[in-house]
Amino acid sequence: MNLTREQIRVMIYYDYKKQLSQEECLESLHKTFDDSCVSRATVYNWFAEFSRGRDHFEDEPRAGRPRTAVTPENIEAVRELVNIDPHITYQQIEDTLQIGSTSTEIILHDYLGLKNVTCRWVPHSLSEAQKQDRVDYCLQMLKKFDGGKSKRVYDIITSDESWFYYYDPETKRQSQVWVASNDPHPTKVRRQRSVGKHMFAIFFMKSGFNTIIPLENGKTVTAKWYANECLTQVLKKVEKHRRLNDLLIHHDNAPAHRAALTMEYLDIQHVKLMGHPAYSPDLSPCDFWLFPKIKEQLRGKNFQDINELDDAVRTQIDCLQKDDFYQCYEKWFERMNKCISAQGHYFEQI
Repeated sequence: MNLTREQIRVMIYYDYKKQLSQEECLESLHKTFDDSCVSRATVYNWFAEFSRGRDHFEDEPRAGRPRTAVTPENIEAVRELVNIDPHITYQQIEDTLQIGSTSTEIILHDYLGLKNVTCRWVPHSLSEAQKQDRVDYCLQMLKKFDGGKSKRVYDIITSDESWFYYYDPETKRQSQVWVASNDPHPTKVRRQRSVGKHMFAIFFMKSGFNTIIPLENGKTVTAKWYANECLTQVLKKVEKHRRLNDLLIHHDNAPAHRAALTMEYLDIQHVKLMGHPAYSPDLSPCDFWLFPKIKEQLRGKNFQDINELDDAVRTQIDCLQKDDFYQCYEKWFERMNKCISAQGHYFEQI
């Protein structure tokens, strides 16, 4: 069922009379219908109309509308709508202000100097304290490891867990193909990411891959699993080549990673734990390099069960060379410099 503008306005008026806020009204409408039923700008605009005493829901008569809608009033109105909702569409502006598409484009581009761009997703809205924590962490790491040149970097083993799906559709870029100018465009059926998935913990060092450990079906990541299953296997493998005394474990601040059981286990093994700033996947080698690299190769492939998925993930890891891990660690320290230059902000898409 497609709601008319008037029906939407009646519901906005109802929430206005109930003394709900604009955001509460918007959330209620989106929850009842969907996110496309009304824009944030429309809700704010009609709240303003009702507060000025408007007592009807129909559009104002348009006969007296000036031949051009590029007026100072409309320019200011468009500016306000965009400030309220940076995601507002051309159509929503036109519907809200009852102006044409040409006038809307002129106001947006020529008068306001705006352009429409795709948003870059970031992991978290960082507070000033969190940005400073990121800068402090990077400064400490660069100092401790001589900008990444110290041999001690080879003592760091980094890790994280991630979900891998039985089916993950290809990206639009991966689906691109070259065709002759007179050939029809190839088509493909739209498929969604599968519900089936499995979690793996992966550990590696600058010198190369260490261990991959699947989480048992139906289980969750706990300190007991992380310490007794993951770290035990990892350290046994490390001990075959070197002593543990100088080993440094790097992982994020997930509950299982900072639990008392985990800390106690590392202390017994005389393994030191490195810190990591909160909400910083762009400073985690697994997140900015290894996981995306593996998942890109698995996109578009169907796996029937955990065994097939496990084999595929391990195959992709086996395809990596020692130099790939070396270069990852080099880029890790480069990223620390970028983070400092960006004053703790996220500095690029991960």
